[in-house]
Amino acid sequence: MSEKTPVDLWFDPFCPFAWVTSRWLLEVEKVRPIEPRWHIMSLNVLNEGKEVPEVYREQIARAIGPVRVVAAAAAKYGADVVGPLYTELGTRFHNQRALHRLGDLRETVSEALAAAGLDPALVDAMDSTEYDEAVRRSHDTGINLVGQEVGTPVIRVGENAFFGPVISSVPRGEDAGRLWDGVLLVTGFDDFFELKRTRTRDPRFD
Repeated sequence: MSEKTPVDLWFDPFCPFAWVTSRWLLEVEKVRPIEPRWHIMSLNVLNEGKEVPEVYREQIARAIGPVRVVAAAAAKYGADVVGPLYTELGTRFHNQRALHRLGDLRETVSEALAAAGLDPALVDAMDSTEYDEAVRRSHDTGINLVGQEVGTPVIRVGENAFFGPVISSVPRGEDAGRLWDGVLLVTGFDDFFELKRTRTRDPRFD
């Protein structure tokens, strides 16, 4: 078997487009020799000092809690738990639409911790600044690869780093692999910076 290529992805659990991209990367892993590795970034940190709509400001203010919990879990158990915990958080936040219901975010995060086999008491990190330095350090590592004008997700393959791809649904099988091949091809050119069109549909998680 060929050696697997490490692929680093930075995410905020609240971001629906990062969630779709992350699930695509898991599909790519089935058809291409890659090894996804997971890192946190923060929509809250990303938008510090920026003018954003007040409704969005309120949303990202809530987003820092789950990011802190992922940082706390990594500190206690190691980096290998970040991916499984992200899966449990993202499934609840997006597939099960927990972020769209009036409910207790803390309870949802506790459930995700338990489902990932981690200490549910780590939910207390949501309201603590203890892990904020670790959050910011991980965030800065990712965002500094691509610049401040983009967001989550950020992907790095070797020395090649880029924002996105932003997709609205998860390609499966060889379609996932073909998209991966194309993304690597265009982002591999040093003078390539942007290819974009207006989004016309919301992300789908099925």
